[in-house]
Amino acid sequence: MKTPKIVILGAGYGGLITSRQLEKSLSDGEAEVTLINKHDYHYISTQLHKTGAGTASDDKIALHIPNLLKTNKIHFKKGTVQNVDFGKKKVYLDSGDKIEYDYLLISLGFDVATFDIPGVEENAFKIKSFQSTKAIYNHILRQFAAYKIDSDPSRLTFAVAGAGFTGIEMVGELIEALPNLCRAYDIPFSKTRIITIEACPTILPGFDQEAIDFTTTYFKKNNVELMTSTKIRKCSPTSIDLDNGEVLPSKTLIWAAGVRGNFLLEKLNLPISRGRIPVDEFLRVKGVENVFCIGDAALCMKDEKNALPPTAQVALQQAVLCGPNMIASLRGEPLKPFMYHHKGTVASIGNKVAVGKVFGLKISGSFAALMKQVIEARYLLMLGGPSLIIKQLLKIKKPYTDVSTVSNQK
Repeated sequence: MKTPKIVILGAGYGGLITSRQLEKSLSDGEAEVTLINKHDYHYISTQLHKTGAGTASDDKIALHIPNLLKTNKIHFKKGTVQNVDFGKKKVYLDSGDKIEYDYLLISLGFDVATFDIPGVEENAFKIKSFQSTKAIYNHILRQFAAYKIDSDPSRLTFAVAGAGFTGIEMVGELIEALPNLCRAYDIPFSKTRIITIEACPTILPGFDQEAIDFTTTYFKKNNVELMTSTKIRKCSPTSIDLDNGEVLPSKTLIWAAGVRGNFLLEKLNLPISRGRIPVDEFLRVKGVENVFCIGDAALCMKDEKNALPPTAQVALQQAVLCGPNMIASLRGEPLKPFMYHHKGTVASIGNKVAVGKVFGLKISGSFAALMKQVIEARYLLMLGGPSLIIKQLLKIKKPYTDVSTVSNQK
C-alpha cells in the first residue's frame, strides 16, 4: 500500500507547529511528511523589531529548522514555491523539483501591504522577514557612519510608518538602541529623531485608552515625535511627503502600516478574498480535496462578517488543531472544528516596558514586559521544550557591529 505524502508549505509559526504535531501523533511509517521553506531557518516574527534595531543577537531570532525537527519523521526541503497543481497534486519549486502530495498545508505567511503609495515599495524598509529587518539595522549603522562624514541631519531622522502593534514595538526598540549607537559612534543623542506617523487619530488603534495613554506618555518622555491623523502621500530615498503638506527629510522610513496574504497566493488557482484563502471550520480550503490552510494565508471567519486577524496567536492555535485534523483526514476519522480563544495581546515597548491585556486584565509597565517574555517562552516550549528555552536564555546579545562589517543587503 502506498504511503501517503503530507507536504507543508512554509515554516512559520503555523507550518512549524503543525510539523511538531505530526511528529508527535503519526505512527512510524504512517505518512511521509515534507516541510518546505525558502530558508533553512525559522525566525520568531514577533521579535523581528529587535533584529531591525540590533537589540537582540541573530541566533535568538533565527533558529535552524533541521535542529527543531525529528528528521526520522519530518523531511525538511529548502526551496521556494513557484506554483501548485491541485489537480495533479504537485508542488513546483524554483529549483525545478516537483513534490507530490496527498495532503497539503498552505502556511506561507504574510507580505507587507503598501497600499500602492508611491515610493514605498522601492524605498521603505519593511518588517517582513529576518533578512528585511537585518537590512534595517545595517542601514541604520551606515547612516550613523555617514553622519560622521557629512553631518546630514536626515541620516539620523528615523521615521516609522504605522503606530499599531508592530510600529509601536519598532519604536520601542529604537528608543533603546539609538543611545547605544550614539555612544558607539561618538554622536550626541540630541542629534537623533524618532518620528511615528499614523493615519488614525491615535496610536495603538484597537487598544484601550489606558494602554494608549501609557504609551503616549512613555514616547513623549523619550522624545518620540507623534504624528497622528497623518498619511504618507509618497516617499523617496531622502524624504517623506505627508498629506498635511509637510516634507520630512529622512533617509530611513520603516514600514509597519499593514500586512496582507503572501503574494504567491494570487498565483495559485484558488479563490482569494481580502488577499487570503477562505477556509472552512476544519481549516480546509473550500472546494479543494485534502488541502488545508492556516496562519496569515488563511481567511478564517470569526463570525459571519468578521475574519480572524493575521496574528501569531491565531496561527499557533490553528496549528495545534491542524496537525490532528490532517491525521484524522488521513485515517478517515472525523475532523474537529476550529474554535479560536483570544488570550490577550501584549505589545512590548523596548525590553523594559509593555502594554496590553491578558485574560481580561489590563497591564502596563515592567509587569507587562515580563508577561511578554512569558508569552515568548511559551512558544519556545511548544517548539522545542524546556531545553530550547534554556538554550535561548543563555544566548548573549553581541556588541553593536562596526559599520565596516555590515553587508549592503536590503
